[in-house]
Amino acid sequence: MSGNSDSVVTRLVDRVFPRMPDFYSLMNDQCEVLVEAMEALVLYMESGSEEQAMRVREIEKRGDELKARNVDVLNKAFATPMDREDIYRAIVTLDMAINYAKTTVREMEVLGIRPDQYMLEIATEFKNGAQSLQAGYAKLTDRPVAAEEDAKSTRKAERNTEKIYRRALSQLFDVDEMVRTLDAGEPGSRGKAMLKVVDIFKHREIYRHLSNGADQLAMAADRLHDIIVKIA
Repeated sequence: MSGNSDSVVTRLVDRVFPRMPDFYSLMNDQCEVLVEAMEALVLYMESGSEEQAMRVREIEKRGDELKARNVDVLNKAFATPMDREDIYRAIVTLDMAINYAKTTVREMEVLGIRPDQYMLEIATEFKNGAQSLQAGYAKLTDRPVAAEEDAKSTRKAERNTEKIYRRALSQLFDVDEMVRTLDAGEPGSRGKAMLKVVDIFKHREIYRHLSNGADQLAMAADRLHDIIVKIA
């Protein structure tokens, strides 16, 4: 009888004061998918294969499902271990970083652009930044102060991306070859020059999109920092 009574009391308490969801684990789930997406993006930049492109899209879809799940849990939660706004921002920024992996692949497919060395270098920085975020979020439960170094590492990946971006643009807009083609006056030289111009702007579009993706990773690092400051 006592056991049944305890069970009733427990159910009553749980109904009045619902158990707090483990938001740390929920965000860790998103970090895991983020790392998986960036690893797939690196493989795509290495091969340019349709198989890897499809894998990036499949991972992004799972990321959307995780975001929807986590937002729903947040909306229904009676209590949270930190500010609701900080949790929401963390959920959204992690998901947006995953989205950039998919939209990068999609833009390359639409524009008919093959991966190059600069794109691979940037994707590798994305992966490094994602892994740092994963490490940082994993430390929030017991070592939140130590997670600050991981947030800094993610920001460093963003800065490295900007350096690669500038190198890529420097080479992309080196038009000496195009000028030589025009000066040669060979048949079809103007057509080749026009194709070169179109190709330049297509690549510039992809490089810029990747640069924006790095900004999103930096924003995710800022959200991690906000959480660290408030719970450490």
